[in-house]
Amino acid sequence: MNHTSITLSHPTQEISGTVQLTGSKSESNRALIIRALSKGKVSIENLSDADDTVILQNALQIAHQAGESEKIINIGPAGTAMRFLTSYLNLVEGKFVLTGTDRMKQRPIGILVDALKNLGTTISYQEKEGFPPIQITGGFKQKANSTTIKGDVSSQYISSLLLIASALKDGLRLDIEGELTSRPYVNMTLQLLQDSGIAHTWENNSIIIQPQAHQATKIYIEPDWSAASYWYSVVALSKNGRILLPGLKENSLQGDSAIVEIMTHFGVKSTFTNDGILLEKSDSDSDKKLFDFKECPDLAQTVVVIAAALKRNVSFTGLETLKIKETDRILALQNEIGKFGAKLLADGEIYHLKTEETFVPEKLEIKTYEDHRMAMAFAPLALVFKNLTIIEPQVVEKSYPDFWLHLEQQGFKITQ
Repeated sequence: MNHTSITLSHPTQEISGTVQLTGSKSESNRALIIRALSKGKVSIENLSDADDTVILQNALQIAHQAGESEKIINIGPAGTAMRFLTSYLNLVEGKFVLTGTDRMKQRPIGILVDALKNLGTTISYQEKEGFPPIQITGGFKQKANSTTIKGDVSSQYISSLLLIASALKDGLRLDIEGELTSRPYVNMTLQLLQDSGIAHTWENNSIIIQPQAHQATKIYIEPDWSAASYWYSVVALSKNGRILLPGLKENSLQGDSAIVEIMTHFGVKSTFTNDGILLEKSDSDSDKKLFDFKECPDLAQTVVVIAAALKRNVSFTGLETLKIKETDRILALQNEIGKFGAKLLADGEIYHLKTEETFVPEKLEIKTYEDHRMAMAFAPLALVFKNLTIIEPQVVEKSYPDFWLHLEQQGFKITQ
């Protein structure tokens, strides 16, 4: 859907159906690195069709092609690919330049590069110190078996190092400094490694992985809980909503499965069945005032928008990492919810949502800031506001290419 804007509406506000979500982007991207390191022993089922995953797949193929003395790998806007390849390419013989979009060149990579350099890698910055593009000389000789990384910036830095640890001749002891944010994503990485035969120990703030080989296994990718969160929004904002999401598991590796509990406070009941999870609109009321997104920052936009639409004056913590995502997500949220009178006010590390002055605009036009989650978090507002336009709707292809199609299948009218 490469239109500059689309307009959404829903004639009945009644929602009932089944939505088959793509595989988890987070699990898929980790599994691709594991498969690449497994020398053919690991296979993957239900791989995500998200752009980010396709980009990483293609990049891995380019990395292993015979040919040029220096390979340029452009990962576009794919942040996970940038971070995972920053570690992985050090294991591949050859020279590589890893680059991306203008926004990617503004997203810091220095913390990860410093941690890798401690191990003996040769990485240099091509433009701005601490940011992509970077040049990597692969096939490095490991000089140390331990390195340190901050825990409160991006869990992807940590996962990036853990994914390659078993392939290092001396293994890796990774010391995490300070508080660890997005811990479920680190747990996901370790579990997927364990599923493919890579053991670890986690003592205090140190994760240790010895050199070891992957075992033959098939990794099944669970559907994407981040994508599921937008269907929680749809049900919450509907008159009557009932959606079945097949394949989602109660004991998920994905941190965004926290949406199940969060949405009990916004009138959505979840029931796990043999088929997946059933979402139903409920009348349950909640006076919960504070929501913490430290473990699941990708849910923040979804929940802020729902709360604003439902006129719930609530507060949020754990939003620190949102500033270095696809866009400054806090600023983007403030701008866009402001268009219908809601305010998100910073008070130190707490953000307070104020909805006293919300109104129904004649026309609501939402900018997406090259951020897939902005488009998907705001789209369900078509159930509340009659004239909703989303600018640059194609951004959803980064993680959920069928999003607009799935909305249409559930009765949303989409016009260009």
